[in-house]
Amino acid sequence: MPCGYQGFWSEPRVVGGAVAVLILFCTLNTHKIDMEKLLGGQIGLEDFIFAHVKGIKKEVEVHKSEDALGLTITDNGAGYAFIKRIREGSVADEVKVICVGDHIECVNGHNIVGTRHYEVARMLKDLPRDKSFTLKLVEPMKAFGRSTLRLRSKGPATVEEEVGLSVFILSLYNRSHCD
Repeated sequence: MPCGYQGFWSEPRVVGGAVAVLILFCTLNTHKIDMEKLLGGQIGLEDFIFAHVKGIKKEVEVHKSEDALGLTITDNGAGYAFIKRIREGSVADEVKVICVGDHIECVNGHNIVGTRHYEVARMLKDLPRDKSFTLKLVEPMKAFGRSTLRLRSKGPATVEEEVGLSVFILSLYNRSHCD
């Protein structure tokens, strides 16, 4: 089965002898941040999986002027809640920094990594109206160039970056940890 990824590997780590990358979510058959194409339970042999990894961190202050923010929250089943939809004309829609696909990392300084989407939605709903609150978000890395993740049964996984006619192979073990 083919496998692609979006952007750089920002946080590689070794788990059980294999490289694990902190992936926000995966889409099926599209490199775009399309929440309708999230990887689910059924994968065919011809399907192509794109892993969307952490990109830019952002912090935004939001004034909750209505009871509902206009966000639909989902999660990847591995502790990352992210924004699936933003209702047009809503409070969240007015804050242009908030985007579909953003991982919600903190609400008012409270780290929510490991929290299920319905708990995050409840937390946001329970915030008082006519008050401001802070969100720390992580935007998925934007695509550029062409890259392929090569998984091997023996040895480290590698990322092959295609630039023109050249192919650069980057060993995930040799990448420095980015924060």
